[in-house]
Amino acid sequence: KLLRVIAGSVFDVAVDMRRSSAAFGQWTGVELRARDHRILWIPPGFAHGFVSLEEGSELVYKCTDYYAPEHERTLLWNDPDLAIAWPLKSAPTLSEKDMAGIPFARAEAFP
Repeated sequence: KLLRVIAGSVFDVAVDMRRSSAAFGQWTGVELRARDHRILWIPPGFAHGFVSLEEGSELVYKCTDYYAPEHERTLLWNDPDLAIAWPLKSAPTLSEKDMAGIPFARAEAFP
């Protein structure tokens, strides 16, 4: 998946979900700002999430396949095992889907 911020800024996170990877369970995060025109590539086998850092932030995705909701999974955004260092000033506003996320230890992984 390719991701670009076209308005505002976000902190974007990718978590390696590939059991065969030496980086399995590790995360990386990057701040993307519209004014920088940077594109982030997230390879298959990674979970992806972000938090908006500015009001009105907008993202554009280019995915490798059509959206298939039956294959969608949601990790617990604040899982202590992942210890993602979200740059939050206050508690985030979460979607129902994000509130129902599961811990990494119980998540389905890729081979």
